[in-house]
Amino acid sequence: MRSDIITISSDLSGRDAAMKAAERFAAYHSLTGRDAMHIRLLTEETVCLVHGILDDFSGTFWLESDETNDGLHCRICLSADKHVNKAQEDMILSVSTSGKNESSKGILGKLREIVRSSIQEGSEEDSRFMRNMTDAWWNMGASESSLASADPSYWSLQRYRQNLSGSADERKEEWDELEKSIIAKLADEVKVWLKTDSTDVVIEKSFRR
Repeated sequence: MRSDIITISSDLSGRDAAMKAAERFAAYHSLTGRDAMHIRLLTEETVCLVHGILDDFSGTFWLESDETNDGLHCRICLSADKHVNKAQEDMILSVSTSGKNESSKGILGKLREIVRSSIQEGSEEDSRFMRNMTDAWWNMGASESSLASADPSYWSLQRYRQNLSGSADERKEEWDELEKSIIAKLADEVKVWLKTDSTDVVIEKSFRR
């Protein structure tokens, strides 16, 4: 099953349509109580990935599912085209006191920063984005080849969690961020693909039947 494709924007237009789609999705699959709430919360987290990201920015949102031998496998999807230029980013950053993006704290904030950085065009933006890719938190969830935007490999929340657990004492702040994150608590997996013409995020959640 796949829902309608909905455009969600940085000014939160499309949010209500996305939430209604999540409710219909849950009802279609007879998900109630906590299960339905988890779909709604993960949809809200997905919408937050584009909220305020850049002026006049939008992405496409949809939900899809497959029946498996173990139950229902759900995917909450976001796709953002690469079309933002440096002038648009500077205009947004200039309204903050520091002139810097302040939203990259926590797992959701860091994922949001990846979306923001990866949709920019031009050599200067590409260079800054590739420097961002050297951050330890990203590298701990990405395979080595995923730094190439045309490569189909992806950043994985579960890979990040597994690698981080082996150095939790040394990376207490990152581990605390993970423990406090709604998306990390509720999602079975979060995958981020950096493609040539888009950045795609898929949040996965399975329910046993």
